[in-house]
Amino acid sequence: MDLVPGGSVLGRRRLSPLIASLASPRPSVCPRCAFPFTKCPYPSPYSANISLTSHAKKRDTYAQPVPKQTTTRAEEEERVEEEFMEDFEDEIMMDDTEDFEDDFEVEYVDLNVGDGAEGGGISLAGTWWDKEALLIAEEVSMLFDGDLKIYAFKTSTNLTIRLRIEKLSSKYGSPCMSDIEAFSTAYQSHLDEAELAGKIPKNISLEVSSPGVERVVRVPEELERFKDLPMYVKYSSINAETALTQENDGVFKLISFDLDLCQCTWGLADVRINRQQAGKGRPLSRKQREWQLQTPFESLSLVRLYSDC
Repeated sequence: MDLVPGGSVLGRRRLSPLIASLASPRPSVCPRCAFPFTKCPYPSPYSANISLTSHAKKRDTYAQPVPKQTTTRAEEEERVEEEFMEDFEDEIMMDDTEDFEDDFEVEYVDLNVGDGAEGGGISLAGTWWDKEALLIAEEVSMLFDGDLKIYAFKTSTNLTIRLRIEKLSSKYGSPCMSDIEAFSTAYQSHLDEAELAGKIPKNISLEVSSPGVERVVRVPEELERFKDLPMYVKYSSINAETALTQENDGVFKLISFDLDLCQCTWGLADVRINRQQAGKGRPLSRKQREWQLQTPFESLSLVRLYSDC
């Protein structure tokens, strides 16, 4: 859900269009289909993913003034949390006379755990400078008392650093605009010092953003944190007939987990893809509501948040 950075230039940093849009009123009707946003079949542009990009290759002598903040930090953080939850609560309304499913299909690419992007983790390109860049990022994280933590870090051979941060004091780990800007500014300053010392090359581009709405859930560390949200789960099991391992997946809700037994108990999440099995426009059946699955932690190959409710 990353957005292509752009917008006005502030020194050596570029602010994404999403950051600019946070300051303007949200429209009540989608400009693409003329439906209210609660009925719109297209993905909402108002996601919890915020991005801030810094381009060291483009140096501007005259910086534009910083726009005045019209909201407090607490209000801004609350708004980010509300927008994050809207992506899970907004649902396409089913109508007996019109089926949006026939005209719209969500395109989804599987996340790779530890890919340095939405899958989290560290992914280094193997350059002579990327370990130093990672060390600097970890040092900057400590400047915020560990509240802003590195969720994903990725370097590229084209002198690009892509960094995703999460906020531990936020229930769902969503940093607000000012958090991302503060981290980006501090990190860029430390990169400049390392550049002068010859520890990293010149003209490195930096992109700092949030983890994304459909972020990977770390098992078991983050199960408690995200237990109230639907999750896409990919897991392996033993086929009783063939005794072979097979891959399975589904959209579940977490019922419970046991750290001693190292296992989870899941039920079907009340989301559209599961409701469709009961029939168009119908709620989950009694059999679906009572269905449960137990999985050992080691059988879970991917657990991520699921936003298409």
